Order: sequence, then C-alpha cells, then structure tokens
Amino acid sequence: MSVVEIADLHYSYPPLTPGGDAVPVLQGVDLQVERGEFVAVMGRTGAGKTTLCQALNGLVPQSTGGVIRGRVSVLGLNPRAAPVAELAAKVGLVFQDVESQLFNMTVEDEVAFGLESLALDPSEIAERVAWALSAVRMEGYRRRSPFQLSGGQKQRVALAAVLAMRPEVLILDEPSSGLDPVGKREVFEVVRRLKHERQMTIIMVEHDSEHVAAFADRVAILHKGRIACVGEPAEVFAEADLLWEAGVALPQVSELALALNARCGTRFSFTTTGEAVVALREALRNK
Repeated sequence: MSVVEIADLHYSYPPLTPGGDAVPVLQGVDLQVERGEFVAVMGRTGAGKTTLCQALNGLVPQSTGGVIRGRVSVLGLNPRAAPVAELAAKVGLVFQDVESQLFNMTVEDEVAFGLESLALDPSEIAERVAWALSAVRMEGYRRRSPFQLSGGQKQRVALAAVLAMRPEVLILDEPSSGLDPVGKREVFEVVRRLKHERQMTIIMVEHDSEHVAAFADRVAILHKGRIACVGEPAEVFAEADLLWEAGVALPQVSELALALNARCGTRFSFTTTGEAVVALREALRNK
C-alpha cells in the first residue's frame, strides 16, 4: 500500500453566500505517493493545490466544511474521519503564509509549542527541540525572536516546529514563496536532507520549476481539478504544451532544449543545468 493514496477525489467549498452554489475545486484527483518519495505538485494559482494539501491532513473537510467524495488514505488513515490530533502527529503541514504560523516569543518556544500541547515529558521536549533545530540548521537562534529573522530563517523555524512532532509525511505548501534565491536554496536543502537522512515522505506545492527539476523524484501537474500529468521531472517538463496550458513555467534550460530542437532539429531533453552541460558537450564533441 502506498503511503498516500488518493482516488477520484472531488471537493467543493461551501457556498460563498447563503443560498448560493458550492464552489467546486477538486474534480477527480488520482495520486499515489510511496514511502520516502519527494513529490512536487504544480499548477496555476487557484488550481486547488492548497485544498489538496489540506485534504491530506483532515483540515478539508473537518475545518472547512463543504462536500467531499472519493477516497483519501494517508498512512492507512482516512483524513476526513481520523481525529485531527492523531493526524497532526503523523502528517505535518507547513502553510504558505509563514507569518501566520509564528506567534511565540522565541524560536525555542515556537518549536516546543506543539510538543507541550501533547503533554510530553520535558526531557523529551528538549531532545526533540534540539533535534528539529539542528535538522534545519537553526540551533544557534533558539533564543532569538522569530520576528527578527529573515524570510528563509522563518520558513525553517516553521518547518522545525512541524518536524519536532516527528511526522512520517511532510506536506509543504509553497515553502519558498516570496523568498530570495538564498532563502529558497536553504529550504530545498533542508528538504533534501530530510528525505535522504530520515527517509521522510514529502509532498511539496511549488512554482519554482528549476528547484523542482533538481530536487523532486516526481512531479504532478494539477489542472482543471485533476492530475493532468505525473512522472519524473524529465518526463513532465517535456510536455511543454500541457504545462503552458496548466500555467506551469518550464525550467529555463528546458526552454533552451525546445528552442534548439526547433531550430537545429536536435532532440535535446534536459531539465537541469548539469544535464544541459553534459548533453551539449556530447553533441559538440560528435560534430
């Protein structure tokens, strides 16, 4: 059994006004994620990516209401029926708006907050806080106010607070949104380490095609309420027409490959700078 199994998932938000119509968002989503995979979910703004994330930890529909049908299973649990507290211990969700997640006076208090709500032993809380801050390389900031940190540092603190709960599945909703290149790289490097060192299953909503191409195992394109395409980055980013229709930008080197193919009759297909260097060097060597 896959760690995450979604089959024919439909969801509509409650009407915006009394007597109005429900607002359909997901219209038949199918997706499976295996243990230890890093799957990126991409699509235009408003495609339903955040809704899909929240359906995996029970916020949809337990907190939002609305109409849902289809099957969702995460670690063998049904998110629409399992207690939110039980899901929170297994499925960690980091929201896009990091500012809304940080409210304690120090970084240490922020990371410890969820653990204290579980009434864990103080020694275990201290051990988990130290581990989570070390995992995101923020151990030197534990006495600092979260509001004195950079955007990338705030994102890492929010991630540490979720990691301290020791989830088996980590869901990240646009964690690099609004960050500068350094901040983005920091977040992706943390995620990479978690995948390889902790074998954590990671689902990330992300718009940055370059980083997705370099880090993700698979990419799923959410378009018109469904998964329109799913596969390894090289496979998905080769579907240029579909991606343009779905509002997903190609990595710049993939656009270069398409331009060379159209102009020179080549058959290049690369998604990262490293792949491009190897392919172009080989092509020039064979001239």
